[in-house]
Amino acid sequence: MFRQIAKMVESAAKRLKTEGSGPKIGTHNGHFHADEALAVYMLRLLPTYADSSLVRTRDPSLLQTCHTVVDVGGEYEPARNRYDHHQRTFTTTFPGRPTKLSSAGLVYMHFGKSIIAQHLSKPEDSDEVGVLWNKLYESFIEALDAHDNGIDAYDPASLEQAGVEKRFSDGGFTLGALVGRLNPNWNDPVPSDPAEAQAAEDERFVTASTRIGEEFSRDLDYYAKAWLPARAIVQEAYQKRLDFDPEGRVMVLEGQAVPWKDHLYTLEEQEGNTDKKVLYVLYPEKPVPDAKWRIQAVPVSKDSFQSRKGLPEPWRGARDEQLDEVSGIPGGVFVHASGFIGGNKTFDGAKAMAAKACAI
Repeated sequence: MFRQIAKMVESAAKRLKTEGSGPKIGTHNGHFHADEALAVYMLRLLPTYADSSLVRTRDPSLLQTCHTVVDVGGEYEPARNRYDHHQRTFTTTFPGRPTKLSSAGLVYMHFGKSIIAQHLSKPEDSDEVGVLWNKLYESFIEALDAHDNGIDAYDPASLEQAGVEKRFSDGGFTLGALVGRLNPNWNDPVPSDPAEAQAAEDERFVTASTRIGEEFSRDLDYYAKAWLPARAIVQEAYQKRLDFDPEGRVMVLEGQAVPWKDHLYTLEEQEGNTDKKVLYVLYPEKPVPDAKWRIQAVPVSKDSFQSRKGLPEPWRGARDEQLDEVSGIPGGVFVHASGFIGGNKTFDGAKAMAAKACAI
């Protein structure tokens, strides 16, 4: 997997140049952002734009010479390959999502299925392409759209009304911030020759486009090769959950662990039964017959550190014989101090832990 990602990134990086014989791509010069950096990268993943040149300018006469223009020009006209979102009248969103698009979202909405179909070697209208098209937008592109349009992840007024305060700085580790830091500092020396100054700025943009593109390619590869194949495995386990608990609170991934959270939440939402949610997921540490087993509490949401029901308080932080003693279940390995995960030497032991945790 890593070899293919490196190959994708290296290939795209080689194409991220200002000169080329393919259709000319235009974007604005000056301070660059994650949305146009990714938009250019995504276009150049496609054969049509594989050898495209890049023009960074705000000069309308130069932009008119470009085959495709992103994030500048004040036009959104797909028929003419114009993908700007700064117009006062612009309100376009991705299908089924509320966030106004940036140039990254626009390019992805129009070209994303082609990129994914090329990666999967499947038709654009296949179910797999459609699933990944929506998933990649929600998990990656939408955050860039929100960042560029100044949309907060949480409603500021609601946070203020609830008295919610930030506990610490996150250091600005967002995709948008990672790209933003690649812009020149205010006091960096600038070449006196305008052409040299623009070339230096363009070089920084190429670095930024490669950087954000690498993250996109990694996500695409992960969702295509790991997340998507896990769907059927999690679905089968979900259908069998009543075999392990009469109320369906325990789901078992037999054979090996797979990415399960997204798929579990989707299955529960589709079923619509909010009173019978899975509390614990069991899975082997390794796909071998004598593997130790893990028990993991299901988070209240994908990115939450809060569990629907953590493992019992007396078990937390205990290991080995001490865990056996406090839990009354032999074969204990550990329970994390926060209670979100634990382990047992056998499947029967992990299952007993789940049964007792559900009953407490």
